[in-house]
Amino acid sequence: MHRSLPILLLLAGCTATPALPPQREAELAARSAQLADSFQSELQAALKSALASGGPAAAIEVCAQAAPAIAGRLSAESGAQVRRTALRPRNPAAKPDAFERETMTAWRAQPLDAAGRPMVRSAAVTTNGVPAYRWMRAIPTQGMCLACHGEAIEPDVAAAIAARYPDDKATGFREGQLRGALSIRWAGDALKG
Repeated sequence: MHRSLPILLLLAGCTATPALPPQREAELAARSAQLADSFQSELQAALKSALASGGPAAAIEVCAQAAPAIAGRLSAESGAQVRRTALRPRNPAAKPDAFERETMTAWRAQPLDAAGRPMVRSAAVTTNGVPAYRWMRAIPTQGMCLACHGEAIEPDVAAAIAARYPDDKATGFREGQLRGALSIRWAGDALKG
């Protein structure tokens, strides 16, 4: 697919799934992109508001509450599993599965395509006997992310991160580096349409 990595069949526990009908795959890809766009725009709006009213320390709490709530709502509405993940997660619940880890590892050096857009990967896979359609889009670190995820974090922000996420691994990023990915998984009845 356009802007997608080739399907790699070396994932632990993943094997090729018989191809979805092209029309269904195109529908799932389009719907996944819409879900990712909705997630990002809602979360960015909440974060910008928190940054404006309470600064980066307030944004940590908003992100901790808003991101899972947005993902949960979009998942319930769509029938897909919508989530953020990262190789260096802040929230332990965002730890990547094998497909996500392999994809982000491939994107680590270059999270943007030749046109400057976040990398996208999609694949029909079977994991432990369960067929699914997987779709991911890279989240490059943006300037507004650096206050909480950058190399130089203010002491009050670092304290807020440590209080909320004692095992945080999501700092030390520079603008443009791969911060994580949006991951969307369609399975079961949602896969059939």
